[in-house]
Amino acid sequence: MTVNRKLTVLVLVGSLRKASVNRQIAQLAAETAPSGVTVTVCEGLGELPFYNEDLDAPAVLPAPVAALRAVAADVDAALVITPEYNGTIPAVLKNAIDWLSRPFGDGALKGKPLAVIGAALGRYGGVWAHDETRKSFGLAGPRVVEEIKLSVPIGTLDGKHPREHAQLVSDVRDVVAKLAAEVR
Repeated sequence: MTVNRKLTVLVLVGSLRKASVNRQIAQLAAETAPSGVTVTVCEGLGELPFYNEDLDAPAVLPAPVAALRAVAADVDAALVITPEYNGTIPAVLKNAIDWLSRPFGDGALKGKPLAVIGAALGRYGGVWAHDETRKSFGLAGPRVVEEIKLSVPIGTLDGKHPREHAQLVSDVRDVVAKLAAEVR
């Protein structure tokens, strides 16, 4: 007898602001996840100390780092939703990548499918940051799914919550479904 289990997706948000559009997209992903998929938005990235190899030992590992690694180890896939800051990755997200990449070659997300999407000011919706995030995570161990992309220019939302845009709701649901389909 085969038992169906729910697939789990961890969302890492590259913005610390509570009302950020990217956090709203993350909440939308959790709300609209396909049947059989649970999406959990990671909290606490702002509590991670800057990566420091001196702190990356069992005796001194900071509790927020241990918690992030444990949560990441227990999921089937990861979805990164990030803005673009000055043409690249927000520092809080790069720091999380550094912590999740250790131990090198055997990080908590090793081999798991990961996709990068998000929203940013400007007409390209953060594509530079998304490309840099894919590159950095690709070196860190997850299996980056390059075909899953969604870049939202914030101006196209007209100040409304992303859930008020039917096409964006559909696109986010499709992203989660495609990412879940990548779980082996």
